[in-house]
Amino acid sequence: MSSSGSTLKVHAVRFGPGQELLGSLQAFVEQLHLEAPFVITCVGSVTKATLRLANASTTNTNEVLHLSGRYEIVSLVGTLNPDAHLHISLSDSMGQTIGGHVLGDLEVFTTAEVVIGEAVNLRFSREMDERTGFPELVVQSDSESNRT
Repeated sequence: MSSSGSTLKVHAVRFGPGQELLGSLQAFVEQLHLEAPFVITCVGSVTKATLRLANASTTNTNEVLHLSGRYEIVSLVGTLNPDAHLHISLSDSMGQTIGGHVLGDLEVFTTAEVVIGEAVNLRFSREMDERTGFPELVVQSDSESNRT
C-alpha cells in the first residue's frame, strides 16, 4: 500500500436532460485538464444505465445489467481519470436500490448535480494488476512523475 497527500480543489457541474453522464464527466475532466479527479458527491436522476454487477468478469455479458426507467442517483463514487472507475447506486419508484460498476449509458432524466474533487499535485492512472485481473488505480505525486 502507498498513499500520497494533496491539497483539494473542488469543481461543481450540472448536467441536464438527455446528456450521457459518464461521457459528460470525462469531457469535463479533459476540458479542465484534471489529472487526479474524483467524484465527491452526485444527486440526480437517470432513465438508462449499464452496470457490471459485483464479482463479474470482463467477458461474461450475463453479469451486465441494462436498466431502463426512472431512477434516482443515490450515490456515485469513484475516480475520473481517462479510464474512469465509477460505482453507482440507483433507486426505483419503490425505493428499491441496485448498484454496480458504471459501464456507461447513464442518460440524465432531469438533472445530475456533481461535485468533483481534484487532488492537486497528484496524477491518477490505471495499470493491469495480475492479482485482480483488472486495471487498478496508480497514484503518482508530481515529484514522482518528474523523476520518471
